[in-house]
Formats: sequence, structure tokens, C-alpha cells
Amino acid sequence: MSMVLEIFLGILTAMGGFVEVGELTFMLNAGQQFDYRLLWVVALGTIGIMVYGEISGRIAAVRGQPVFNVIRERAGMRLGMLTLVSSLIVCLMTCAAEIGAIAMLWQLMTGWPYRALILLALAAFLFVVWVLSFKAIERVFGLLGLLLIVVGVAAWKMRPDEMQMAAGLAPSLPPMDRTLYAYFAVALLSSIMLPYETYFYASGAIEDAWTPRHVRLNRLIVIVGFALGSLLGVALMVLGAEFFGPRSIEATLPGTVTLAVGSELGRTGVIVVLAGMCFAFAGAAIETALCCAYNLSQFFGWPWGKHREPRQAPRFVLAWIVVFLLAAAIVLTGVDPIRVVEYSIVFSVVILPLTYFPLMAISRDREIMGVYANGWVSNTLGWFYFVLISIAALAAVPLLVLTHGGEG
Repeated sequence: MSMVLEIFLGILTAMGGFVEVGELTFMLNAGQQFDYRLLWVVALGTIGIMVYGEISGRIAAVRGQPVFNVIRERAGMRLGMLTLVSSLIVCLMTCAAEIGAIAMLWQLMTGWPYRALILLALAAFLFVVWVLSFKAIERVFGLLGLLLIVVGVAAWKMRPDEMQMAAGLAPSLPPMDRTLYAYFAVALLSSIMLPYETYFYASGAIEDAWTPRHVRLNRLIVIVGFALGSLLGVALMVLGAEFFGPRSIEATLPGTVTLAVGSELGRTGVIVVLAGMCFAFAGAAIETALCCAYNLSQFFGWPWGKHREPRQAPRFVLAWIVVFLLAAAIVLTGVDPIRVVEYSIVFSVVILPLTYFPLMAISRDREIMGVYANGWVSNTLGWFYFVLISIAALAAVPLLVLTHGGEG
């Protein structure tokens, strides 16, 4: 039973990756502007993050090595440092956006001042991460984030056209706005395959003391956790296509989704989806803050982990505290959290090849991994996705500029 409960690690990772505030906004707006034409990107990205999530979890279980140990070992100090700095910036920006989004939701529910709620959210995060164990964090936020299943219920009640959705699984270009379409395709792929998901997942596996006997469970967790996150992402796209599209409403605030849910499920649905978003966004904020601390500690060889007492890993603890403080300071300036996370998602695709190449290099090495080295399926899919994300990385910034940040 204890091994089965580990599935909450996958759920927390998936909820933080698929249903954080940036993913929510991109999915809604992709559906609003292109109906189901980008559904194939969701399917493609889901398989990709399953492949790399499984590889990172397998390396952690077999070798006890988290992602940034592998990056430093395989990429070298200079390229590893570039990856580290880039990942810290992306994780910090994402954490800031999640804190700002939570403050927005709380403001919607209470009417209290936005900046005061940012400080309240900051205090809550510092308290929760300091007090709760890693297992408690993954299970509380993983379980309560499942309240977002209400989005799937609302999408189902809208009775989307199944044939149109099935057609969306095959790539097709729209008659107009093809540059914007390409921008959304790259952004959605990036948001689904966010690198911090593998950082957090591998580190969490080590926090939970995985061994080679967890390899099979690792596959189950990856499939169930990321498939669940993907289904919620599809449900958000349905809301965008069926509710926001016909009304020409752009989702510029996280609370916008309550309009669609409320139209189908009433006040109860609104309350549940607000609670679900709070826990999903909080899970993403905690993931990204801990990821910064994990990555720094692993790269420089510091003691790390929530399983250690603070006095045993003082630099690790200081790192996640500083990340929360800096993230709150960013949104206290008044910057739009949605814009921050959209830029962080687009720029994160640039570091995807730097993250995933070292994972492929070590996971296929039979001298290191033994019988747990990649089979032909993992090798084929892993290298296919590496080429794909390398192309996306080259296209990301030009598309961001050409579309003025997705504004057309």
C-alpha cells in the first residue's frame, strides 16, 4: 500500500505541470482561438513528458542521481552552469506567477487588497514548506488539486463535438493566423514538457528513497499522473472552444475559468474549481521553489532534501526561502503574473535540450544503468523528442517576437 501511495508524487508533478496558471491560460486561449486544432500538440507533449519523466525517475531509482547531478556530470561545468542559471530564472518566474495568481483568486473570493494577499500567500508558503514533510506536501497538494476534476465535468456537460476533437489529433493549419498558431503550438509543447517537472520528479523519488524495485511503479506513476494532467488540459481546451470562443472572451485572468464552470455547474462548481486552482497553483509554486533549491544544491554538491533537518541542509533551506521572497517581491511590483508565466513558459523551451540530452546520454549507457538501461522504445522516443524540442527551442523566441507575445 505504501508503494501505491507514491502515485501522489506523479499527481502533484502533473498538476503542477499541466494545470499551473500558465497552462490554464494557454489551454483556454488555444481553444478559444483555434478550437481543437492544437489538440495534437497536447497528445504529443504528453507522451514526451511521460518519456522523460520515466527516464528521470528510473535514473533516480537505480543510481540515486537527481537531474542536476547528471547534467553536471555529462554536460560539464560551463554548459551545466548555463542550464542551471536558465532553470533558476524560469523556476523563479513561474513561482512568482503562481503566487500572484493565488493572490488574484483570493482577491476574487474575499475582495481584500491584492498586495496584502501576496504577503499572506508568501507567509503561508513559508509555513507550509517549513512544517510539512515531503510526503505530506505531495499528498496534500496532489489530492486536493484533484478538485480540478470539476473542470472535466463542466467540459463533458458542454457536449463537445467528438468528431471535431478527433480531427484535432491530426496536425492541420488554420486558414489564417498561422504564425500565431505556430506560437501556440510551441508554447503548449513547452508548457506540457516543462523541465522543472523532471527536476522535481527525480528529486522527489530520491526524497522518497526509491530503489530499483520502484522502476515498475515509476512507469505507472508517470502514465497515470501525466495522463490525468493531460486530460484536465484537454478539458480546459474544451471550455475555451465551447464557452469562450463563441463569446470572443480571452482568458487574461485565472478566475476567468469560473465563468465556464459556473455556467454548467452553478455556485457549487465555482467554489470547487476555485479551491482546486488554489491547490494546483500552490503545488506549482512549491515545486518551482523547491526545484531551485534542489538544482543549486545538487549542482554544487550541498546537502539537500526535505528529509533532512534544516540544520543538516542549511543552504538548501535558505535557497527555497530566498526563492519565495524574490518571487513575492516580483509580483509586489505590480507586474502581470499571467504575462510573467507566459514568458517563462516560452523561454523554458530553450533549455529543454540542455536538460534532456544528459538524461538520454546516461539512461542509454548499459555500463551505468545495467539491465535498467533504455530499451529500443525509450531510445527511439527519447531521441525523436530531443530533435523535436531542439526545433521548438530555435523557433520559440522568433515566434514570441513576431506575435508580440501571443497577441497576434
